[in-house]
Amino acid sequence: MRFIKMMAFALVAMIAAASCGQKKEAPKVLVLYYSQSDNTKAVAQEISTALGADLEEIVPVVPYNGTYDETIQRCIREREEEILPKIQPVQADISAYDVVFIGYPIWFGTCALPMLTCLGEIDLSGKKVVPFCTFGSGGIFSSAADIAKKQPEAEVLPGYGVRAARMMAMPEEVDQFLKANGFLEGDYVKLEEFPETHAVSEEESAIFDAAVEGYSMLSATASKVASRKIPGGTEYQFIALTAPRQATPESKMVEITVYVTVKDGEAPVFTQVVR
Repeated sequence: MRFIKMMAFALVAMIAAASCGQKKEAPKVLVLYYSQSDNTKAVAQEISTALGADLEEIVPVVPYNGTYDETIQRCIREREEEILPKIQPVQADISAYDVVFIGYPIWFGTCALPMLTCLGEIDLSGKKVVPFCTFGSGGIFSSAADIAKKQPEAEVLPGYGVRAARMMAMPEEVDQFLKANGFLEGDYVKLEEFPETHAVSEEESAIFDAAVEGYSMLSATASKVASRKIPGGTEYQFIALTAPRQATPESKMVEITVYVTVKDGEAPVFTQVVR
């Protein structure tokens, strides 16, 4: 009897050891993106390489390869006529993936039209969806909300966005983003929350003005601000007043949030605008 008990204990121990030795299966990841100027493509490749994820580009049947003005006019016409461009069929089997990173440039405050077409043709139900985008001023939050509307059965996670003017900072930011959100192991800097805002001082107003100078699409005046320390500098959260995009004589000024980074020894630069 004693021998049988010893054998039973040994068997239980072996099973427990085998269970502890089993690794949790890693989620299967797809990076699906549309890129016009290669900025979004660069972000997609950075994420794919870091995660060892599959990568696929969305390709419009009729490319947006005209001049900047021609592209803008085409987009305006398609938006007014509620036309979504046709795209080449997505080759990846979406059902085989657990996590799908969705990448796109921001056009008119949301995902570029080819991505909106794609979101209407694929099914992301039950998937974890991570938006990422490139932009002139901002749009990660508004576009993520539109993705959630297009794919209500998906779990849309916090996304990453970068200004086209700041692509040099992208690799380090992507690394920190992936680690902070649990997609990569490793150390990352956990930033403190911004404190309450206060009225801007002359010095802070000058920082804001220097950050937005030369960007014609952002004409605003800072009214309140909060700041926090970041590695190698300071990040500011400005509340600013600006005219609405479609202003009329009766329009009132609206509040926007502008994030500005000042690295030690460098000029201020705004990182994104939230409208």
